Amino acid sequence: MTTKIKSSKIRQRHSQQYKTESLALAEKVGVPTAAKQLGLHECQVYSWRSKARLSQERSAVEERLLVENVRLKRQLAEQAEELAIIKKAAAYFAKSLK
Repeated sequence: MTTKIKSSKIRQRHSQQYKTESLALAEKVGVPTAAKQLGLHECQVYSWRSKARLSQERSAVEERLLVENVRLKRQLAEQAEELAIIKKAAAYFAKSLK
């Protein structure tokens, strides 16, 4: 009776700093060369690069949304203040009509 032993590859997790440095190297020398130097698959470096770009795009979108949110809150506060003034004026003029 022969038993087959499965060779399991251990999935290695790389730190964000390692990924950033790898992408910087890939930017300088190219993805295939960087992947070969680091002992990684090219597709892994390409995947890291696309995720980094997506993250940067999300950051830009989130920043624009934050700015828009602040502007809208300011506008809402101004309109609430104007409405309070109008209500006071309406109450004053209604009182003087009686």
